[in-house]
Amino acid sequence: MIGSLKLSDSGMYQCLAENKHGVIYSSAELKVLALAPDFSQSPMKTLIQVQIGSVVHLECKPRASPKAICTWKKGEELVKENERTMILGNASLRISNVTKSDAGIYNCVARNQFGTASIRTRILVTEPTQIIMAPINMDISVGESVILPCQVLHDPLLEPQFTWYFNGNLLSLHSNGFHFERVGGSSSGDLMIRNIQLQHSGDYECVVQTAVDKVSSAARLIVRGPPGPPKDVKVIEITGSTATVSWRPAMDNHSPVTSYVIQARTIYSVGWQAVATVPEVISGKSMLATAVDLSPWVEYKFRVVASNKMGNGIPSVPSEKIRTEEAVPEMAPSEVNGGGGSKSELVITWDPLPEELQNGEGFGYVIAFRPAGTTTWIQTVVTSPDVGKYVFRNESILPFSPYEVKVGVYNNKGEGPFSPVETVYSAEEEPTVAPSAISARSLSASVIMVSWEAISWKINTGRTLGYEVRYWNNEGNDETSSSISVAGNVTSVNLTRLMSNTHYYAAVRAYNSAGAGPFSASVNATTKKPAPNQPPGNLVWNITDSKLFLNWEHVRALENESEVTGYKVLYWTNGIQKNILQTKYTSAELFLPISEDYNIEIVATTEGGDGTKSNQIRIPKMSSMDARGSVAPLLDMYSNAGCILMAVFCLVLI
Repeated sequence: MIGSLKLSDSGMYQCLAENKHGVIYSSAELKVLALAPDFSQSPMKTLIQVQIGSVVHLECKPRASPKAICTWKKGEELVKENERTMILGNASLRISNVTKSDAGIYNCVARNQFGTASIRTRILVTEPTQIIMAPINMDISVGESVILPCQVLHDPLLEPQFTWYFNGNLLSLHSNGFHFERVGGSSSGDLMIRNIQLQHSGDYECVVQTAVDKVSSAARLIVRGPPGPPKDVKVIEITGSTATVSWRPAMDNHSPVTSYVIQARTIYSVGWQAVATVPEVISGKSMLATAVDLSPWVEYKFRVVASNKMGNGIPSVPSEKIRTEEAVPEMAPSEVNGGGGSKSELVITWDPLPEELQNGEGFGYVIAFRPAGTTTWIQTVVTSPDVGKYVFRNESILPFSPYEVKVGVYNNKGEGPFSPVETVYSAEEEPTVAPSAISARSLSASVIMVSWEAISWKINTGRTLGYEVRYWNNEGNDETSSSISVAGNVTSVNLTRLMSNTHYYAAVRAYNSAGAGPFSASVNATTKKPAPNQPPGNLVWNITDSKLFLNWEHVRALENESEVTGYKVLYWTNGIQKNILQTKYTSAELFLPISEDYNIEIVATTEGGDGTKSNQIRIPKMSSMDARGSVAPLLDMYSNAGCILMAVFCLVLI
């Protein structure tokens, strides 16, 4: 036992025990501590923020040896204990039901015989944060936009932080595309949800955090939309024209399913089509319906679409492909027709029936025909479903004879209906006679018109489809001939682009669907000589009292050219269709408004056609009612010598 311990008592102490059997030792070290109070290992916060009505606990834990005696001061005054303020046994200060008066600077002073130390903190008392506009439960439709409010009243010294949670998980505004956005000011954490979708249904919580408190408020958002896809669609029964379809309910997405629609698709359809069903309207509580009016022997897929007051939902996954049962064909071929072919043939045609209407395997056609006016049908079978033509050959068939024809259908299940009876003519014979009354007439230096009389049906034993005209210019030899064909009942044709002053021959024959008949005897005609190559010259013009006087030189034809029979005066304003004045003379008089510019050309006319045009002249508009040319005066425009140029203004174009 060491009393009144001193620092000099520090050291190693050893106890020795000895008897006749030996010696044993035990050692220990004595450390005598002498430490003034020190808060370096247990500092306090320099600022403690608390809200009114809360409890604050200030700890005072100095390191000291021997143990320090602690006192509390607020400012320069000792803290006195009362019903709200208590100094605990471990020297901690506890203040309950904090008020604004408790704010200030608090010091904890620790003393022992080796020294004194203190530590201080500041208590800041703030008003509690309150949510004054909280999110509310909402019921909305897909595609709408909403705002969930979260607005607070907070102490001016505090800065609130807003955080949203969705179904208990932190909501990241940036990871949800454009749907979520924080709106409002520093005291508002409103959440905007744009174009809301079904997956946005759930619980939303707004959490407001400050330095001294934390408040939150939650609401439930129900998003109503069209139903989801029905599940497990399958066909449980199939016939030739019906299919019973079952499914499991679709998710209603917060709006009860009101009805279902069955859709079908085949390789022949364009996309998915709604089918007729029994019942006609499938209620939202039904899980079974029968599709009707289906085509036999066609592979179908089915899917189901649910609807509610929000609209049509997503279609289900299609059922497995399934084929309807076979049945007797129900539809006859269309467009039954025929005709043509070779001699002694009856050609019958029709539009082949599409595969989706054949109703089963072993499909083919039954061809029935008989001469018009008889009662007994001749029948034959075409076994290929893709064939749309049958040719009956028999020497007894007369040319172009009417037959009554119908085409039926059949498959392994039996025979279907026949088409309506149509009249089809047997093959024609080529025309046996040539057209008569052939004539040829020259119209110009390059055109000859050939005409004839039409061939009657009785002679032709068929229908004439048209005529062929063959022509040549080498003294009756047609080895280098040309030909032109006309259809229908046309009985004349113009042969164009011929050589001038040349002798041409022509012959005509008729043709029909069986071929062409014999040519007629040839006829001939000679094209006219060509028009003169020399254009009208020395054109003179004069205007008096809105009258335009024109005069030009006569065109003299060469020996190999057609004689001039007259002239054409072509005149027009800019952009206006040409007008033509014909005359036998070398002068003309026109009544023209003088307020417009005119263009004029002169051309000679002959039996061989029009000659070369004169150079184009332009008559400018005149402000005066009396205007002439611009070279010299004209004394006598119509003298026997022609145009005498002296004192009159005239324009000569060569």
